[in-house]
Amino acid sequence: MAKKLKKVLIANRGEIAVRIIRACQEMDILPVAVYSDVDKKALHVQLADEAYYLGGAKPSESYLNIDKLIHIAQKCKADALHPGYGFLAENSKLVQRCEEKGIIFIGPPSEAMKTMGIKTTSRSQMAQAGVPIIPGTVKPIKTEKELKREVQKIGFPLILKAAAGGGGKGLRLVFKEEDLLSSFRLAKSEAQSSFDDSSVYIEKYIQEPHHIEVQVLCDQHGQAIHLGERECSIQRRYQKVLEETPSPFLNEEIRQKMGRVAVKAAQAVHYHNAGTVEFVVDGKKNFYFLEMNTRLQVEHPITEMITGVDLVKAQLEVASGLPLRLAQKDIFRRGHSMQCRIYAEDPENNFMPSPGKIEHFRSPGGGLGVRDDSGIYEGFRVPLEYDPLLSKLITWGNTRKEAIHRMLRALSEYQIYGIKTTIPFFKRILLHPQFYAGKYNTHFIANLEKGKQREEPEEQFIALVAAGVKSHSESKRGLVARKRKKSSNWKFQGKIQNFSNNF
Repeated sequence: MAKKLKKVLIANRGEIAVRIIRACQEMDILPVAVYSDVDKKALHVQLADEAYYLGGAKPSESYLNIDKLIHIAQKCKADALHPGYGFLAENSKLVQRCEEKGIIFIGPPSEAMKTMGIKTTSRSQMAQAGVPIIPGTVKPIKTEKELKREVQKIGFPLILKAAAGGGGKGLRLVFKEEDLLSSFRLAKSEAQSSFDDSSVYIEKYIQEPHHIEVQVLCDQHGQAIHLGERECSIQRRYQKVLEETPSPFLNEEIRQKMGRVAVKAAQAVHYHNAGTVEFVVDGKKNFYFLEMNTRLQVEHPITEMITGVDLVKAQLEVASGLPLRLAQKDIFRRGHSMQCRIYAEDPENNFMPSPGKIEHFRSPGGGLGVRDDSGIYEGFRVPLEYDPLLSKLITWGNTRKEAIHRMLRALSEYQIYGIKTTIPFFKRILLHPQFYAGKYNTHFIANLEKGKQREEPEEQFIALVAAGVKSHSESKRGLVARKRKKSSNWKFQGKIQNFSNNF
């Protein structure tokens, strides 16, 4: 039976907390924020209807403290709790506590989360359900002797992975036998420190890999749909930094097949709410189950942009017991969308964190197809204690090229002074001929940093700039041209340095 949600506690911070607050307010639901010592003046605290103090700056004292979160939820009489992403978003213990206290958890049930949260368990479950998995072990490797025995079956190269987590933690790529044992020990040690679980398993390393995920949405009445895929192969140190949809690599036949398999995977564990089934795809477009993220993804806005489906509102509706509003036949994808994750990091200094006060802030100009999901403002002090994500810049276009040109224009207008950001790095990616042509895989950034990506010929660069100027001019036809101040964030050298002046 459906229950009208009246008040939701948001157990998170930053831009995702802001995103959920706005969805709640549009649905006439009271959003409740929580904050730590360093987040007293954060944007999500200012926007929420109520805000409660959690504790110290350390995540263990605040955003990771289950007892305090449950206490606040009960104190403010919240009907439900939304975990956002990161922190406790995939912690089944929080879900169990909510279930015990009669608080609706806006996400999957604890059993589904537990099953998909342990990578070896999920691999075994998917194999039983007929979902293709990467060759490897379905149980944790306990001893070095067992490791050597399994490696003989799989061969090199291979990947050692933490069974209890993701995000690149406890992950080691091994190309040769002499590096196997040392990598195994390091992977176990990092897994223990990151997830309090040293379990490690192995997978065959896929050559020319693409990281592609499929968004699924399941209600509590047995209905499940997918909303297409997202190309997530632009990664740095196993962390996604730029995503787009649809994937320029897939064809429609593979796209539809992956969608059906993703729905099958979710139904196999009786999943409900929003989730993402992740796949690794090889150069021949063979795809294999990688893992399932049992939460809202950072990159969910690009799916919203091409489908028109508000995923946060859908989460709230599913959690309240309502059936899905849409069937699979109702899902239509239009155009192309991409997202750049704007981090407080210095790309000129090995991407070191860049905390501090934002002295000046100007979000990029709007217009059709530009969205900035931000958790910052001018005068806000970016803390060192948390993930350095500041905002997510999203663009949409009728075509992929239009989405790229619109992103370049928006990045050129984006101004954040007082701290370093990754804005210049994204301009470099977007202007690279391999990215522009959609011909890249998960090695793109690593090769870019090593200087292995081929340089762009002058003639090709000129053609690219001309195409960008033409597209931008056509999109602005009928408007009065105005002179723009050159952004001091623009720091590229050589022939691409003045590109922003041409836009």
